Amino acid sequence: MPTDQGHPLGVMDAPEPRSARQTINDMLDAGLLDELMGRVDAGELALTGEGGFLPEMVKAVLERGLAAELTEHLGYERGDPAGRGSPNSRNGSTPKTLATEVGAVGLDTPRDRAGTFEPRLVPKGARRAGGLDEMIVSLYAGGMTVRDIGHHLARTLGVELSHDTISTITDAVLEEVKAWQTRPLEELYPILYLDALVIKVRDGHQVRNRAAHLAVGVDLDGVKHVLGIWVQASEGAKFWAGVCAELRNRGVRDVLIVCCDCEDDQAPSRAVA
Repeated sequence: MPTDQGHPLGVMDAPEPRSARQTINDMLDAGLLDELMGRVDAGELALTGEGGFLPEMVKAVLERGLAAELTEHLGYERGDPAGRGSPNSRNGSTPKTLATEVGAVGLDTPRDRAGTFEPRLVPKGARRAGGLDEMIVSLYAGGMTVRDIGHHLARTLGVELSHDTISTITDAVLEEVKAWQTRPLEELYPILYLDALVIKVRDGHQVRNRAAHLAVGVDLDGVKHVLGIWVQASEGAKFWAGVCAELRNRGVRDVLIVCCDCEDDQAPSRAVA
């Protein structure tokens, strides 16, 4: 019997997983991507939007993954005789539309007869892919209004989201920011850096330059932590006194070295003292 001479026990080694880049290179070598882009250039095929190649690719991958999840849940493959007499079985599918970074994707989510299947790839009730939420937050942080974001998604991806939906996404992020701003801190930071950098922030319907004041603490293990960020038009000893008071209220009891770069009348060291 022929065996694999590359293994001391004559057992076939499992193939190593290929990276996405290797797979794309194989497609390039085979001319598949050239053919695809040729059809796109000729106007025969759209990449994004309704009926586009990328949404259809996402649909195929997600539906295959959901089917695999259901198979794992049931314990047998579709058509497998082992499933005869099983207390649970496949029960068709439920259509839903998932908003993604490449456009709206229509999915047929498989169901089981007992109603106990809980998909993890696309959870029940999910209407947006995770990446789309990150895109909305990024656009909002860049200064776009809720209305602008809605128009942008509709124009570029063909995804239509209501103003309430977009606001819900951005509000959820704001709640996480508030929790981070008030989290408890360590009692001792041997080194504390106080500095500022200029960033762009949305002020009403305009984007303005503002100074983001940072407090960075170095813990006993030498790891740096951003303790807080305060956006303020100006700074001074009174402002930094407020920062230090807030750090103390959040648990900081001692700092050995304070590093800062400010004018004498703005020196955080005066506030710390």
